[in-house]
Amino acid sequence: MNVPPDACAPVTRQDRERLQGHAARAVWLTGLSGAGKTTLAHALEASLHRDGLRACVLDGDRLRAGLSSDLGFSDADRAESTRRAAHVARLFVDAGVIAIVALISPFRAERAAARALFAPGDFIEVYVNVPLAVAERRDPKGLYRRARSGALPRFTGIDSPYEPPAHPALELRTDEWDVAGCVDRLRAHLGLGRHGEGMAPPR
Repeated sequence: MNVPPDACAPVTRQDRERLQGHAARAVWLTGLSGAGKTTLAHALEASLHRDGLRACVLDGDRLRAGLSSDLGFSDADRAESTRRAAHVARLFVDAGVIAIVALISPFRAERAAARALFAPGDFIEVYVNVPLAVAERRDPKGLYRRARSGALPRFTGIDSPYEPPAHPALELRTDEWDVAGCVDRLRAHLGLGRHGEGMAPPR
C-alpha cells in the first residue's frame, strides 16, 4: 500500500490546540461538599463555551453515576475516585479540551498524584474554600444531615478529614464572592480576561 509518510502520523495535542485556537488545561476544583465546586465548574464551562473554547466538566456526581458507580465514601474509595478522575482529565487535556474537575478529592497525596500525570503548568489546583458551618447550612444533597445522624459514615469534614491544599494556584471563598466574581478569577488565572477577551494562544 502506497501511503504518504505523514498520512499515518499521530495527531498531537499541539495539533488540536492549534486547530481550536486555545490551550488545554486541567482546572481541579477541590473543597468540601457544598463549597460550590460544581456550580463554579458549570459556570466556568458556560463562560468558556460562549467564547468558543472547548471545555468539559467532570464532577463527582457524574463520575459516581458511571465510571465510579462501584465506589462508596470510604477513604480508599475517595482516593480511587480521585485517581480515576485524574486519568480521565488527562485524556481530555491530551484531546485539547479544558477539563474542569469538581471533586472533593480530600487528600493531598492523591491530588499530588493527579498533578503528576500532567506537564508543568497544565494542572491548576483551585481550593474552593468555605467554613464547614457554611457548607453544612447549604447541604444541597442532605449529606451532612445524614452524616451527623450516623447514616453516612466516613463523610469528609465530619468523621473523615479534608486536607486543604497547602499552596493552591487559586483560592475561592464562595461565602464572600459571588459566582461571577469567582469565574472572573478563574478566567484570569487561565490567562483570560473577562468573557469575550480571549485566551492565551496554545504553546
